[in-house]
Amino acid sequence: MSRKTLEIGAAYIRVSTDDQTELSPDAQLREIQKTAKADGYIIPAEFVFVEKRGISGRRAENRPEFQRMIATAKSQKPAPFSRLYLWKFSRFARNQEESTFYKGILRKKCGVEIKSVSEPIMEGMFGRLIETIIEWFDEYYSYNLSGEVLRGMTEKALRNGYQSAPCLGYSAVGDGQPFTINEPQYQIVEYIFRAYHSGADMTRIARSCNDRGWRTQRGNPFERRSISRILQNHFYEGVVEWNGHSFQGTHETRPSVTDIFDDVQERIRREYRPLRRRDTSSCAHWASGLLYCSICGATLSYNRSNDPKKHPPTFQCWKYAKGYHPGSCAITARRAEAAILQSMEDILKTGSVTYEYVPHTDAVQTSEADLIQEALARLKIKERRIREAYENEIDTLEEFRQNKARLQEERQELERQAAALAAAVSAAPAPDDSQVLSAIRDAYAILSDPSVSYELKGTAARSVIKKIIYNRSEDTFTFTYYFSS
Repeated sequence: MSRKTLEIGAAYIRVSTDDQTELSPDAQLREIQKTAKADGYIIPAEFVFVEKRGISGRRAENRPEFQRMIATAKSQKPAPFSRLYLWKFSRFARNQEESTFYKGILRKKCGVEIKSVSEPIMEGMFGRLIETIIEWFDEYYSYNLSGEVLRGMTEKALRNGYQSAPCLGYSAVGDGQPFTINEPQYQIVEYIFRAYHSGADMTRIARSCNDRGWRTQRGNPFERRSISRILQNHFYEGVVEWNGHSFQGTHETRPSVTDIFDDVQERIRREYRPLRRRDTSSCAHWASGLLYCSICGATLSYNRSNDPKKHPPTFQCWKYAKGYHPGSCAITARRAEAAILQSMEDILKTGSVTYEYVPHTDAVQTSEADLIQEALARLKIKERRIREAYENEIDTLEEFRQNKARLQEERQELERQAAALAAAVSAAPAPDDSQVLSAIRDAYAILSDPSVSYELKGTAARSVIKKIIYNRSEDTFTFTYYFSS
């Protein structure tokens, strides 16, 4: 047969991670190419769609190559390929609803045949029936698999098998065998335990690990939480835990960690015991949430002190506190308070202020806007459904056109209403500087009164201040004021 007589085909390949007898992508492609050639088809490289290993077949939107294959088939009429080859029908989908929908698009709208290389079926009604039965079985198998896997993993745990992902310092062997020590990583674990046992806090340890270029088991920078998890992981003292089951493992442990493990746990219990409830204000500080770090843009968290004379309360960047970046951005609460009051005093003395105007929307306008957005969201679903009805030949072309025109009219009316609401808000008269200065004056009076509670001060500060960026290296503050009518 000459090359000119060959028709154009395509191949979709996805490897199942739960089938141990599954052919590799290359092996599947060889078998598909062999079958296609015998059928008189040629499959160009651009029409070979191969998913990355481990992608589930349950949801089509999670498979990029599948979506690319569908888009390619719909890109022109007739479709650029006339037959799609699969290794198994389950490679197409393990969800019967999606399988029926997408096969309908390919067969009815694009004119593309679908053929399984390893599951040949006859043409006609009985062939489609067999194909449907195969789809039912594949969907049942997929949903049943998760329960079987969980039962199998539970049984393995009861038999003292190793199956969870190895923690930092260990590598998996497979077949439920004990994990082995990963020497370079275990040195990190030893450092973390020694440093904490010697008195260093978790944040300092995280920062030190990041400075050395070390990373967690998942390749992420260390933070206080990851250090805490390592220090409290009983795997390092020989205990294996999985889903509520635990047993004394046979993996190697080392005295450099096990000899100090109990002391480390005691320090954690002593220093991180649950805080007792206190009759204090629910507002940590009235400036909380207003101060931002100039290095990373994160908020500065308020930190109380058990001894205010030696260690006054401070605002500190929470990302620095967790060890994410080396440059500290901290300021005492007293200095932050003074800076905010001084900024307001300067504005009131000069009578000049730069601010952002935020038009006020009342509850009725907000409710109407929300209702319009909900209606638009429902309309989008309707539009998708009428398109699916047409693509699956439930509705005729004329019915599709009528429904589409009706929904377009609804969309235009909703968008007109939304635009009218937005125009009403934007048409509100902008304030003059005297109104803004009056609001700042009122806020200043509340903030400078020591008898006023933190809640009221916090409300007053937030009524005129949007953001305060603190630059520690230059010791400067950048204020953003706003006014809402």
